[in-house]
This record gives sequence, C-alpha cells and structure tokens, in this order.
Amino acid sequence: MVINSINALGLYTQKVVYRCGVFTLFLHESVRSFLEHGVNTGKLLVQINYIGVNSLVVIMTTGLSVGAVLAMQTHIGLSRFGAFQFIGPVVFLGMVREFGPILSSIMVAGRAGSAMTAEIGTMQITEQIDALRTLGLNVKQYLIVPRIVASTISMPLISLFCSLCGILGGYIVAVGVLKVNHEIYISSIQENVVVNDILHGLVKSIVFGFLVGSIATFKGYQTRGGAREVGNSTTQSVVSASLATLIADYILVSIAKAL
Repeated sequence: MVINSINALGLYTQKVVYRCGVFTLFLHESVRSFLEHGVNTGKLLVQINYIGVNSLVVIMTTGLSVGAVLAMQTHIGLSRFGAFQFIGPVVFLGMVREFGPILSSIMVAGRAGSAMTAEIGTMQITEQIDALRTLGLNVKQYLIVPRIVASTISMPLISLFCSLCGILGGYIVAVGVLKVNHEIYISSIQENVVVNDILHGLVKSIVFGFLVGSIATFKGYQTRGGAREVGNSTTQSVVSASLATLIADYILVSIAKAL
C-alpha cells in the first residue's frame, strides 16, 4: 500500500515536471519569436479589442458590485471600533492593490482565455495549424505572440477600469446608503493613499495578463484528440490561469513587502 502510494506520487511528480518543462519551452519559443520578428500590429489590435474592449462591460459590472459590497462589509467592521471614516482608504486600497487586478484576471481568463484555448485547440485537432506550417508560416508568430502580447497590454487597462468602478461603487454605497460624510470619505483617501499603491496594482496586472495569455494559448496549442479534448483543454485553461494568478499574487505581495 505504501509502495503503491509512493509510486503514484512519483508518477504524478514526473507528470507535473514534464508539463512545466513543456510549458517553459513553449514560452521560450514564443518569446524568441517575438524578439526576432516582433508582432503583427493588425492581429495585435484585433486581440486587444477582443480581450480588452469586449471585456469592459463584464469588468465594470464586477468592479461596481465588489466595491459596493466591500464598502458595506468594511462599514460593519470599522463601525465596531468607531473608525468608519476609514472606509474610503480601505475600499480604494482593496480595489487598486488586490481586487482590481485579481478579479480582472479571473474574469478575462473565463471569458477571453477560454475562447483563445478553444479556438487554437480546434485549429490543432482539425490540422489547420499543420496547414499553416506547410505554407511556411511561423505558427508562434502568427497565432501565439499576438494573443500573449495583447493580454499583457490589455490587463493593466482592464484592471484600472475595474478598480475605478469599484471605488465608485464603494463611494455610492458609503455616501448614499451608509450616510458617510462626503468630505471625510475623500480626504481620508487623499491622506492615506500614495502613488505606489496604484503602481503596485498595475505591475501585478501586467504579470497576470502575461500568465493568462500564455496559459490559454499553451493549453490550446497542446490539445490533441477530438472535440471532447477541446472542452477539457478549455476547462484546464481557466482553472490553471486562475490558480496561477492567485499563486503569483501571493509571490508578488511577498516580494513587495520584502523590498
């Protein structure tokens, strides 16, 4: 029983290490293709529009909802200590440093990342990618690089919109519903928030965007089999991108705190 468990653990570890190695090689080839050939501007703009612009409604709605809830929950906690005047900074910092980048990444992974995986996966199983190679096209340059670069560029902007909507939602609830004084709400933000807080969130969103784009395209590119495998790859893409975002968030926060 013990030996079987150790063997199973060893096989699983080998599988994980192998997948990490394949993913690393995939990223290496994609980055090298980008450095050597750049990126097609037309394809890049199409992907930015799809990943960024088309996600704005979902992102803004998410930000408004989370900001409103955050303000209400913060008021419940701070009121017990007579410190409700700090609702503004808590909402602002929470949205800019954490909820904005995290929620944007997860929502984009679910909406655009899954679509990228399904599209590339379908091209893989129908041998369209092999046809592109036959035509002499660089597949990484043609399919992968524009999507990764577009995701990396779009995510900070999406995150900023999400944060702004969250701050607005928090303000509406705090001032309009909870009757917090408008001047206290604004002045407390001005006194307790610095530019580095905003930069911290933007840097995190850049990393998250790169992860989402890389994982989504990798899962699609590695799809083999039939239609069922496309569905499996799409599911794995969303789950993997979300988990990678959460893990990277902890690592980045730890690094920022140590500096």
